[in-house]
Amino acid sequence: MLKLYNTLTRKKEVFRPRKAKKVNIFVCGPTTYDFSHIGHARTYIVFDMIAKYLREKGYNVFYLQNITDIDDKIIDRAIEEKVFWKDLSRKFEREYLKDMKALNINSVTKYARATAHIKEIISQVERLLKKGFAYQIKDGIYYDIKKFKDYGKLSKRTVLMAEDAVSRIDEAKEKRNKGDFCLWKFVVPEWQPSGKKFLREPSWKSPWQNGRPGWHIEDTAITEKYFGHQYDIHGGARDLIFPHHEAEIAQMEAISGKKPMVKYWLHGGFLTVKGQKMAKSLGNFITIKDFLKWYSARILRLFVLKTH
Repeated sequence: MLKLYNTLTRKKEVFRPRKAKKVNIFVCGPTTYDFSHIGHARTYIVFDMIAKYLREKGYNVFYLQNITDIDDKIIDRAIEEKVFWKDLSRKFEREYLKDMKALNINSVTKYARATAHIKEIISQVERLLKKGFAYQIKDGIYYDIKKFKDYGKLSKRTVLMAEDAVSRIDEAKEKRNKGDFCLWKFVVPEWQPSGKKFLREPSWKSPWQNGRPGWHIEDTAITEKYFGHQYDIHGGARDLIFPHHEAEIAQMEAISGKKPMVKYWLHGGFLTVKGQKMAKSLGNFITIKDFLKWYSARILRLFVLKTH
């Protein structure tokens, strides 16, 4: 009997997929603006093991992972390096896939780029507006967290606690609530100087104003396309519980009216350095590429999988 610790219920539960031997898994993939480090590898090695274990047990596993190939971090890095955002993003996507291959992480069924799903993203934003969960202001379209009564159920935060949280929250003075997050960011017209391709803000046509997707909406748009409104497992590192995964639940369950969006939420712990999470922002990281210059992939896999 296989049991999984479900972040949603904070309990170990017997694993029973929604459809007999068919299992749909989604794991949040990389934001492609830099090399991946061994803290990222920890997450992807763990879910590679889970997918392979389930297949070994006879389950038909569809493992889906997104590629965040448009994001503020990508744009900022492209401007800094004076390159076109797409060239930078594709470069680090290739590096990520090379790292995964080197680590023998080969269980992913499909990698799905955010920019390949703009139609699906716009469709979700349209439905959230129509149902009254989203609203438009000067710089974009935002999700009103007070309209979704279950907001906070994954992270165990109230709306007020969410308002006070220090996290990756979108800033906009006109927002109804501090914790509201952006679904669609409008392009700034004056931010398009001629002759300098790397300075042009990327944008796509939409029913409102040209722009680009917010951080959270790409995941629900992608999973709805491949899995529908509900699926078995959603994975990631625990720093994504809030606000990212909380936002995903708010979006998808508001659109579909079905609960739960995901039956089992699985979150891995951090790889720590002297008690601190390994992170690019702290500068305490070792890239996968550098690690593999000195040690084999098998050593890193053993190092990760033998440790809870």
